[in-house]
Amino acid sequence: MLKIENLHYTYEDGTSALNGIDLEIARGEFLAILGSNGSGKTTLIKHLNGLLRPGRGRVLLDGKAVEKVEDREVFSRIGIVFQDPNDQLFAATVGEDVAFGPTNMGLAADEVQHRVAKALAQVGMADYARKSVHALSHGQKKRICVAGILAMEPQVVILDEPTAGLDPFGVHSLMHLLQDLNKQGITMIMATHVIDLVPLFMSKIAILSHGQVLRYGTPEEVFGDRESLEKAQLHLPLVAELMHVLKTRDHVNLHHIPLTVGEARREILRLLSVQDVMDKV
Repeated sequence: MLKIENLHYTYEDGTSALNGIDLEIARGEFLAILGSNGSGKTTLIKHLNGLLRPGRGRVLLDGKAVEKVEDREVFSRIGIVFQDPNDQLFAATVGEDVAFGPTNMGLAADEVQHRVAKALAQVGMADYARKSVHALSHGQKKRICVAGILAMEPQVVILDEPTAGLDPFGVHSLMHLLQDLNKQGITMIMATHVIDLVPLFMSKIAILSHGQVLRYGTPEEVFGDRESLEKAQLHLPLVAELMHVLKTRDHVNLHHIPLTVGEARREILRLLSVQDVMDKV
């Protein structure tokens, strides 16, 4: 659905942010873009709906260069949720803010209201349409930002560090919402540095380092490449790190390195059952 070819970008101050990005994002994927600060994550996602124009290379949407697609079509098909919700919310009330996108798409008033109600229901904020934006908590503002994008019925939702500033409950609540939206067919692209979330929710990972894709693949493939992780100054998910230590230092006979608590639990139970059999023998 989205194809990035040899993408380069340099800021006006001479900072080289992207240095030849090649990446394909399939319809329906939940892609995590991982990288340390300054790796190019935010610069990359701003290219995906034309907020930034390539210095060299191109971004293709269904085979057509993004800059050659009408802005209205791009923004309706690809929505971005920024890290700070205060950079995105500007209307007096929740309903007015969520209505901004579909209104500017030229939709009829009744269709706009239908989309606003639907989007607020999708993010669990159906009763907040008349609430003041300024009265919302940080987590609620994040959900309203997502609702504003959903009201345009996009095919792709891009999120820049969406869990920043949220407490643990807020993080998992938001991530389950995004996972549900992905299951409904929306392609999700999320720039993050919270590695422990990735194997729980994402289907693919792209590791960025110095403006290049250092590694791309499934969580199992990427987290199995410790050399690339170290080069990108990243670490394994904490559960995987523990299991890796047990395997390499304590010589525990693991079939594989679990990436989640659920996988680790099953592997530990397997080892316990094997030990129980050995003790009986």
